[in-house]
Amino acid sequence: MNEIVLGYDGSDFSMQALDWALDEAELRNLPLTVAHAWQWPYGKAEEEVKAHLRKAAEHVLWHGAECARQTSSGVDVSADLYEGSAAERLVELSLDAVLVVVGSRGLSALPRAVMGSVAGYVAAHARCPVIVVRGPGPLPAATNPGPIVVIDREPDASVLDFAFDEAALRRLPIAHPADLAEWVARHPGVRVRPVTEHEPATLVVAGRERAARTGADSLLLRHAPWPVAVVG
Repeated sequence: MNEIVLGYDGSDFSMQALDWALDEAELRNLPLTVAHAWQWPYGKAEEEVKAHLRKAAEHVLWHGAECARQTSSGVDVSADLYEGSAAERLVELSLDAVLVVVGSRGLSALPRAVMGSVAGYVAAHARCPVIVVRGPGPLPAATNPGPIVVIDREPDASVLDFAFDEAALRRLPIAHPADLAEWVARHPGVRVRPVTEHEPATLVVAGRERAARTGADSLLLRHAPWPVAVVG
């Protein structure tokens, strides 16, 4: 099944990821699955106690799915509730997805550093491209959106295919120092230009090897000021 998958935990960070995922679903004319995972973190527990946690998780997921339905223009939205690891569930869902979208951090009873690793783990192990959206709150509407920036000096075909498809969908240029004539020929409506220092980007695109070079929670994913797509 071709779909967009969103990792949602009810935080401001995941609300921003929801905005991006809806854009992708609308631009690509694909359904959206809003996914939320929960698990009891303290060892054995009475089923009644776990049932309360599950009920809270159901509410979080219901809220995310309803937000998506109410703010979208005709996107088919479904919900996926999972007991277990959020990171592992998103990787599993990536098998049938065109794209997975996650926020850069989550708010949880667990330490934020641990929750932050969800985005890094998914970016490193997913079977499809992953977009990690940074920052809390809704995405601001840019009056002059920046380019799609490809940061790999010698990007592989999967990185360029994704970047050019995204640029074509969003009607934005590609910023990269090399001559990408072969891909321009395939996407005649997409312009390629040099990278301008300190210019804001709409999206940074990197190969999976580069994004994970410093480990699952790479510096790129933790500190890039713009959304990052990890491909390959």
